Formats: sequence, C-alpha cells, structure tokens
Amino acid sequence: MHSTHLLLEEPLRMASILEPSKTSFYPSMTKIVGTLGPKSRSVEVISGCLKAGMCVARFDFSWGDAEFHQETMDNLKVAVKSTKKLCAVMLDTVGPELQVLNKSERPISLQADSLVVLTPNQDKEATSNLLPLNFGGLSKAVTKGDTIFIGQYLFTGSETTSVWLEVTKVDGEDVVCLIKNSATLAGSLYTLHVSQIRIDLPTLTDKDKEVISKWGVRNNIDFLSLSYTRHAEDVRHAREFLSNLGDLNQTQIFAKIENIEGLNHFDEILQEADGIILSRGNLGIDLPPEKVFLFQKAAVYKCNMAGKPAVVTRVVDSMTDNLRPTRAEATDVANAVLDGSDAILLGAETLRGLYPIETITTVNKICAEAEKVFNHDSYFKKAVKHVGEPMTHLESIASSAVRAAIKVKASVIICFTSTGRAARLIAKYRPTMPVISVVIPQLKTNQLRWTFTGAFEARQSLIVRGIFPMLADPRHPAESTSATNESILKVALDHGKAFGVIKSHDRIVVCQKVGDASVVKIIELED
Repeated sequence: MHSTHLLLEEPLRMASILEPSKTSFYPSMTKIVGTLGPKSRSVEVISGCLKAGMCVARFDFSWGDAEFHQETMDNLKVAVKSTKKLCAVMLDTVGPELQVLNKSERPISLQADSLVVLTPNQDKEATSNLLPLNFGGLSKAVTKGDTIFIGQYLFTGSETTSVWLEVTKVDGEDVVCLIKNSATLAGSLYTLHVSQIRIDLPTLTDKDKEVISKWGVRNNIDFLSLSYTRHAEDVRHAREFLSNLGDLNQTQIFAKIENIEGLNHFDEILQEADGIILSRGNLGIDLPPEKVFLFQKAAVYKCNMAGKPAVVTRVVDSMTDNLRPTRAEATDVANAVLDGSDAILLGAETLRGLYPIETITTVNKICAEAEKVFNHDSYFKKAVKHVGEPMTHLESIASSAVRAAIKVKASVIICFTSTGRAARLIAKYRPTMPVISVVIPQLKTNQLRWTFTGAFEARQSLIVRGIFPMLADPRHPAESTSATNESILKVALDHGKAFGVIKSHDRIVVCQKVGDASVVKIIELED
C-alpha cells in the first residue's frame, strides 16, 4: 500500500478551527450521491436535498417497484426545474443479492442461542424459527461453521436490527443456523450476506435487465451502479447490454465492490469500469474490521491515479435516526475526503432516514473542512509521477492548467469540452479551485433525426470531485474562431460571477481548443 501524506505540512492555528465556515455556491468540492426513497421522494424534500448539495440521485431497485420509483423520478424532474440545480440519475441494480422475504411485514424476533431454518420455500410464512429466501442454492454453497449476516435494507451493524448466524447443519435444501445475537427484524425485506462464499447467480440478472430496458431507457439514466461486481467480465457484459439500448450506450458503469471476489479482481475491474463504488457495508462483513480502511485507502488511490471517480458508502449511519453524526462518523467522512474520494454515497441515511436534508448539509460541511487541509502539492506530484513521461497531449495540457492555476492563485479553471474528458483530466490533478466545465453540445444524426449531445456529458461530471458543469448554447462550436470563444467565455464568467466564485481582479485559467491546438491561458478580470 502507498503511504499518503495528504495533510498540510504546516500546523493549523487552533484559533482558526473555531472560525465559522464561509458559505459558497458549492457546499464542497466532494460530491454527494443521495438515495431517494420513502422519506425523500416529495418535491419539497428533493428540492431541499438539491439545495443542500445532492448532485446525483440514486434509485435502488433492491426494493420498491418501477411505478414507485417513477413517481419519485417525476418529482425529481420538478425539483430540478424549480431549483435550477443539475442532478444526475443513478440506477442501482439488485444483482445476486440474497433476500429474506417477510410477506406479512410483522416484526420477527430472533433470540440468541436458539435455532432458525433458512428455506428456499417462498410459500412459507416468515417466523422466529423459519426464514424464506429468494434463492434455492444456499444449501449447496455453505458448510457447517460458515457465517451468515441478515439486516434490513443495508446493514446498520446495530445489534437490535441485524443478526449474525452460524451454520450448524445443512438439511436437504434447508440451512439450519444458530442465532448469535438477539435482534428484531422489521419490514418486508432483509438482505442476507454469506461471508466469503461465492453465490452462483449472474451479476446482471434478468430482473435487472428488464428494469434497465424499461425504467432506465425511459429516464435516460446517467450511471448504472453494478451491484456485486466480481470480475471485469461483469462490466463488459453490462456495457454490451447497454450498447443496444439507444442513448444508454452513453451511460457510465460504476462497479460496486462488495465482497472478497471483487476485491481480488479489483485492478481488472477498474480498467473496464467508468468508476468504482466501495460498498463498505458488505465489505465490512467479508473483511476483518481492521482491514476495511486498508482496502479503502489502496482502492481510492488506484482510482485517483487512473482518473476514475471513487465513491465511498456507509458513512453516517447514525444520522438515519439522529440529527448529529457520531465523532467516529464525522472523522470517517473527513478521512474519506483526505484519502481522495470523489463522492460520498448516502443510502439508508436519505432513503428512510428522518433527516435527509440535514444529513446532506452535515456531510458537505465536513467534506469542505477536510478539503481545506488536503495536501494538493503532494498529491499533484504523485499524480504527475504516476503518469510518467512522455505524457499524452491531453494529460500534459490538463496538468499544466492545474499547475498554472495554483501558481497564479486563480479563483477558477474554466474548461471548454464536448465529451467531458478534458475537464475530468483536469480534476484528476485535484486543483484547489473549482473547475467550471463548459460542455459544448455537438450535433449528430441517425439519418432519421438530429439530436444534440452534451446533456449526458454535463450530468456525468457531477460525480467528479471539483467539477461544476454548465451546458453551453449549441450555436457555439467547441473549436471555433476567437470571436465565438470570447462570447462563450463571457457566458461562463457571468455564470461564475452569479454564483460568487469569480470577483473583480480575479485571475482565471482557461483551457480550450482553438483549431487543432489546445490552449491554456490566464486572464485577469477588470472591474
């Protein structure tokens, strides 16, 4: 593992810690992915989440039908229009997730040291002695002594809402287990996780494919979160499937690493995927607790060097029911930022939590404070060294733009792009200032109709740390004469001024294409 000295070398003045945080148009450079659900699906709450800093809305199909999620999606569209805040959409697949079905929805009380039977017979009623599953192959996958974990939606680790089981014997298709702790399971569905055991189910199930081809196509999803990614082949298979679904061939695939198998094939998965989600809830069951942070640091570092977004989950579980995070959780969020994470994903905290808006606000504040002490100088040198020489043309331009911006203390970097790649490369070098990515739409045709690209590219950069996208007027070509470039630059500057990130006498670094050449220029604003 690489040791990373990502804190500022000079000590902080203690008095400065007590200074109130300055408000700005962007709550933090680190992005927030919020899961929308029962407690966060009204237009009012979604609008509050967007204003608090949510950039990506996640729809988790582990529960709820397409109709339920469509109502939430329609409310999101209304909220985006009313708040004028851009928001990307992420569809989270179910994948080979094992679930305990409780049709009656009555709470099930499990007592420590008693036995419970896990059965594939879904016609049976869930009781304290019998739990029906959605999978028939568990008896073939487990042996005596294996550990099984059951919890609601995502595991909270709380002793009262999740339970550890130990397999005592396999009886035909049934699995008999000893209950290790007393717990009450509430709700209609609980996730079941068998520690370090391969479950022989496809990563992209038929149910997932149906949801993507109907709900996903209808709503032009920006990201597909591929649950339980175990091999690079899983990502290739998903990409092949998306390539036949019209505009979804532009959808980015984020591989969700949830178990030992995905961890073992991490490098190959990273090469194929557009980004990585570290699902620490499930990983925390497959890995010993003392190893989770090591994997996080190593995985985030690899994502950073590859220039691909790293998303960390399960940060402020206690805020599901409380207004304040624990000290450990607050420190954990800050450490995720210092490790180099692009985004923080909130699951149960916003889906069924009592304080979705307050949670986003709190996490954003912690991220912003951590960003102040992130050692950009050390990080920049490491990123340049990792790329090596000779650099590609684009890589050289991106690193030069960041170096120039830091040297002249620019307030922002403005980058003109049509694919979003240039802006992502700039963000890879973690500039201390925001990157305003001006996405210039391109006209394309399928011989039947004309369409503009650009919307996907703009929304997809919402998950990258430090990038704040805006869509340009399609009448402005990306490679153009100085006259049109000046006019579109003025629009970008006005955008920055309106949000308070650009002021008189500020220096701005601009990265753009003029003809065949890529140009980095520094401009100083007058009054």
